[in-house]
Amino acid sequence: MDVLSDLLHRARASSALVRQMIQRPPWSMAFADAPALTVVAALGGLAAVRLDDDPQAPPVRLAAGDIALISGTRRYTIADDPDTPPQVVIRSAAPFDRVGPCRQSLAPRTYGDGLPGATTLLRGAYELRGDVGERLLAMLPPLAVVPAGPRTRAALDLLAAETTQEEPGQDAVLNRLLDLVLVLALRAWCARPQAAELRSWYAALTTPVVGEALRLLHEDPARRWTVAELAAQVGQSRAAFAARFSAAVGEPPLTYLTGWRMVLAADLLRDTEDTVAAVARSVGYADAFAFSVAFKRARGLSPSDWRRLDC
Repeated sequence: MDVLSDLLHRARASSALVRQMIQRPPWSMAFADAPALTVVAALGGLAAVRLDDDPQAPPVRLAAGDIALISGTRRYTIADDPDTPPQVVIRSAAPFDRVGPCRQSLAPRTYGDGLPGATTLLRGAYELRGDVGERLLAMLPPLAVVPAGPRTRAALDLLAAETTQEEPGQDAVLNRLLDLVLVLALRAWCARPQAAELRSWYAALTTPVVGEALRLLHEDPARRWTVAELAAQVGQSRAAFAARFSAAVGEPPLTYLTGWRMVLAADLLRDTEDTVAAVARSVGYADAFAFSVAFKRARGLSPSDWRRLDC
C-alpha cells in the first residue's frame, strides 16, 4: 500500500458521509463542530465557502466542477452567495437531511427542491482519528480549492450518480468514490503554486527511490530497518540513498521511521488495551523501556501517562 493510501486507511474513524443538495438560491448552511475533513463540490450553478473561524479569510466562490477541501476549522458556511445569511446550523458531521433548504427528499441522500436554476452541491464528510489523522490534516491548508478538470469532473459525476442509488454495497461504493475524488483533488492541488509545502511531500512520494523507501517503511514499520538495508532494497548505495531521502523528505530515513512509529504507537495506546510492551513490539521495539524513552522524548509523556491522558 502506498503512503497516501496508508494514511487514509489508518486515519478514517468511520464511513464517510456523502450527501447531495439541489436547491434554487437563496440558500445557506452553517456547519458547526465541523468534521476533520470535508470535500465540497459544486456540480452545477455557483456556491461559496466561508471559514467562520477566520474572519480575515475572504469567502471563496466555487464554479461548476470546482472542489473545496475544508480542514482544521470548527465552523464554516456554504451558501449560494457569501452575503446570504445562514438558514440553518448543522452540528458535527450530521448530514443536511431535511433541514433548512433541504426539507424535501428527492432521492437517496439527495435533498432540496430540484427545480430549474438550482445549484447542485455535493458534500462528503470524513471523521478522522488520532495522530495519523493529524498527520494527514497537517498537509492541508484550512481551505484548498481545486478548479474543475476533466479527471476530477468524471469522478464527481460518478459519485453524484451513485449518491442517488440504493443498492447492495452502496456504502462501500460511496466511500471508495469519495476517496477517489479526494486523491484526485490532492494531486491537482499539489500541482498548484499555492501548495509549495504539500508539493514537496507529494514529490517525495512520487520520486522512484524515495517513494519506494517510504512505502517499505509504512508497509512494515516494525521491521528493524537500517539505512543500508533500505538502500539495498531500492538499489542505491547507502550514502546516495541517505542523501536523496533526506533532501526529498526533510529528515533522514531512520528519523522519519521513528516519527512514524511514534504516531502509530500513540494511536495504539489510545485505541487498544494492548500492554505497553505489546505496543512497543508492534512498532519495532523489542525493549519496552527503550520504547518508553523514545515515546516520552517524542510526546513529552510516558506511554502510560499518554494513555491515561486520553481516557
